[in-house]
Amino acid sequence: MGLRLGLLSTARINEQLVGGARLVDEVDVVAVASRDLSRASEQAAALGVERALGSYEELLEDPDVDAVYISLPNSMHVEWSIRALEAGKHVLCEKPLARSVEPVERAFDAASAAGRVLAEGFMWRHHPQADRLVELLPRVGELRVVRAQFSFALDADTLGAAGNIRLSGELEGGALMDVGCYCVSAARLVAGDPVAVTGQQVTGGAGVDVRFTGTLSFPGDVLGHFDCGVDTADRSELEVVGSEGALLLSDPFHAAEPVIDVWPADGSPERVEVERDNPYACELRDFAAAVAGERTPRLGREDAMGQARTIAALYESAASGARVTG
Repeated sequence: MGLRLGLLSTARINEQLVGGARLVDEVDVVAVASRDLSRASEQAAALGVERALGSYEELLEDPDVDAVYISLPNSMHVEWSIRALEAGKHVLCEKPLARSVEPVERAFDAASAAGRVLAEGFMWRHHPQADRLVELLPRVGELRVVRAQFSFALDADTLGAAGNIRLSGELEGGALMDVGCYCVSAARLVAGDPVAVTGQQVTGGAGVDVRFTGTLSFPGDVLGHFDCGVDTADRSELEVVGSEGALLLSDPFHAAEPVIDVWPADGSPERVEVERDNPYACELRDFAAAVAGERTPRLGREDAMGQARTIAALYESAASGARVTG
């Protein structure tokens, strides 16, 4: 048996994670926990998980669970990550870990104190397509611009529904936290941490951003731009532009069609096909290897802090209307 993983909550994203776990030998999903035992039982049956538990505390007290996957609403990520770590569990927390730096520091301090692994769940960063993107960066010459977009359309009833977690300010929902964080992650993968940002938002739901655009300034005069939304047509794209060419990913975050188009400044475009894999399986392999002490997690403290710092600055800029530096 591999790493024994418990699901802390019954969020729909669990279906994707369990699907990835079925493809790897390193992880076995052994339990689902909810505050409502009937919901836990229903999801456990649907996903083929052997045990259902009627509280999160019961999962953390279970000696037959080595690690937990936290797919709670955003506002609960850090609290339950820390509680799980203090209970001796390793933690894979669904993105984004937090929308400011201080909670991220507390969570990783708790992981260090407990001697446990904490990783932020950006599954796309583990896929071979992301690795191939980094390998191909020299093909564009000196980096100039990074552009990303990620959006989808919630139906009108959902947009107007009370209590939808994606649209709840209390639960730290919003387009930037839901899908824009992928764009931020992509820009940071390519260009590093920004030195200044500008953000603009359109609000809806329970006072959250339903559309968000950001401009990022990186060292070396590299510029980044992204837009995201939960009330627009489905879009997902990443473009990296340099002095000698460009790279285009038309499916950067799900990698269902892992292809990178290389556009040289002169010459014919080249299509680079990447091996297919399940991004959640890739993520779980990395997590299990980190728990086994074979390597450090790909997405550890520094990456999570940089991600949270950028998100916090973007929200600060959108609220103030001013460019935020540092």
